[in-house]
Amino acid sequence: MIHHPSFSRVCALPIAIFIGLSACSPTPQGGGISDPYESANRVSHSVNKGVDTAVLRPVSQAYGTVLPNGVRRSLSNFASNLDEPRSMVNHIVQGDLEDAAHTFFRFAVNSTIGVLGLFDPATGDFGLAERETGFGDTLAVWGVRQGAYLELPLFGPSSERAALGLVVDIVTNPLSSITNDSTEASVATFAPPVLNTRYELSDTIDALLYESEDSYAQSRLFYSENRRFQLDGQNSAESTFDPYDEIFGEVEGDR
Repeated sequence: MIHHPSFSRVCALPIAIFIGLSACSPTPQGGGISDPYESANRVSHSVNKGVDTAVLRPVSQAYGTVLPNGVRRSLSNFASNLDEPRSMVNHIVQGDLEDAAHTFFRFAVNSTIGVLGLFDPATGDFGLAERETGFGDTLAVWGVRQGAYLELPLFGPSSERAALGLVVDIVTNPLSSITNDSTEASVATFAPPVLNTRYELSDTIDALLYESEDSYAQSRLFYSENRRFQLDGQNSAESTFDPYDEIFGEVEGDR
C-alpha cells in the first residue's frame, strides 16, 4: 500500500525479522517460487486484502472519479519526478553512469520546463524516458540473491531482497534532506501513482483479488513472473516489470 509516515516504523521489525531469516531460506528448485513463510504471508495477504476492500479500493475510486485524467496524470508525473534522485543515486552505485546522467538530465528538464514535474517534456520532447531503479535493483546487480517470497503487511508482494531494498530506499531517500522526513518524501512519491494505478487497473486487480479461487497464490505467481521478466530485461540476470510496485506502493521491488 502507500508509505504513510507510520507505515515504515510499523513494518520495520517484521521486515528485519524476515531479512534475518533469509540465510535459512531454501533455494527454489527448478525455477520454482521459494515460499517458506507461506503461513505468515497468507496472514499478510488477508490484511492487505482487507485494507484494499476498506480503504484503497474506495479511495482510489473516489480519486479517479473526482479528478480528471489530466490532473491525475500530472500528480503522478510530479510524484515520479520526486523519485528521480533516488534512481540517479542507485544508478551511480550500480556503476551505470550512463543511466545516472540520463536520469539527472530527465530530472532537470521536468523540474524546470515541466513545472516541478507536473508535465513530462523529458519523455515527449527530449527522448529521455524514465529509467527507474532502486536499492533492490542495486542488490541484484551486486549479486545478492532474491531470497524467499514475502507478502508484507500494507506493502504487498515482495521478496527478502526487495524488502531490504525497500527499507533502504525509504531511509536514504535523497528528498529527506529537503523535507527532514524520509517518510514524508515516500508519501509524496508513491501516493498519487498508487491511487491512480488502483483506479485505472481496477478491473484487473479486482479479478485477481476477489474473483480468483486462491488470490494469494495468484498474486504470488503474478508478482514473481513479472519480477523475473523485468530483471531479465534490466541486467540479463533476473529482472521484470512489477505492477505491484505501484499497486501496493512500489515495493521496490525485488530486484
